[in-house]
Amino acid sequence: MKFGTTIRNMGAAATRECIVHSATHAEQLGLDHIWVVDHIAIPPDDAEGSNGHWIDPLAMLAFLSAATRTIELGVSILVLPYRPALPTAKWIASIQALCGERLYLGVGAGWMAPEFRALGVDQRQRGKITDDTIRFIRRCFDAADDIVEHNGQPFLFRPRPKRPPIYVGGMSDAALKRAATLGDGWIPMGINPEKLGPRYEKLRALADAAGRPCPEVVVIGALPDDQSFAVEQLGRCQALGVSHYIQSSRYSTTQEFDVIAARVADLQRQLR
Repeated sequence: MKFGTTIRNMGAAATRECIVHSATHAEQLGLDHIWVVDHIAIPPDDAEGSNGHWIDPLAMLAFLSAATRTIELGVSILVLPYRPALPTAKWIASIQALCGERLYLGVGAGWMAPEFRALGVDQRQRGKITDDTIRFIRRCFDAADDIVEHNGQPFLFRPRPKRPPIYVGGMSDAALKRAATLGDGWIPMGINPEKLGPRYEKLRALADAAGRPCPEVVVIGALPDDQSFAVEQLGRCQALGVSHYIQSSRYSTTQEFDVIAARVADLQRQLR
C-alpha cells in the first residue's frame, strides 16, 4: 500500500511558505504522494473552513512539481464539468511533462450546485460531460500519433507524456460504472471497511462485465485518533484490495502539518 496526505490549497494553510514546507517535508519523510482538491467558486455560506481562499488545483500541481523532486502528485478530485475539455487536457499534459510523469489524475462529476450556477454549467449534464471529458483525455494521450481532432478541427497535442492514471471519485452507482469502464482506479470517500467492501465487489463485477481489470482503489479520509485502531482499519482496507491511502486532515500551520505527516509515515512503516 502507498501512503500520502493532502496538501491544503485552501484556507489559512494555502500560503506559499506553508505549501512549500508541507510538500518538501512529506517528501523528506518518504511519503509516496501528496494530493490537492478542487473548488472554483465557493459560496459565502458554504466555505468549508476555507473562508473562500482557494488556489486552483492545476496551478497548485504545477507549483508542487517545481517544489519537489520525487514524491508523486495527485488531485482528488478534479471536477471535470467545471473546465473545457481541451484546456484541461493541455494543463494535465503540461503538468505531467514538467513533473517528470509523477501525476495521478483523480476526476469526478462534482456536486456543489452554487459552483455549477456560477460557472454557467448545467448540473444535470455533469455525468455526460465527465464521461465525454475522460474519453477525450484518453484520446489525447493514447492516440496512435500526436494529431487529435476536437470539434471537427485536427490539432497537434504536444507535449504528450505518458498518460497519468485516471482515478474516478465517488460512491454512487454512476461513479462505480465510470470507474469500471473509463478509469484506471476508484477513489471512494472514507475508510470504513464495512461500507467499502460491498461497493468494491460491485466495482469488480462491473469491471468484469466490461472485460476490464478491476481498477485500483485509493481511499481518502481522516483516520481515528487511536493509532492502533487506525492500523487495524487500514489493514482491513488493504485486505479488500485498497492500494493507496490519502490522509485528509485540516491544518493551519506547518507545525500542525508535521504532526499529521509523521503519523502517516508511522502508518506507512507499520503496514508496509
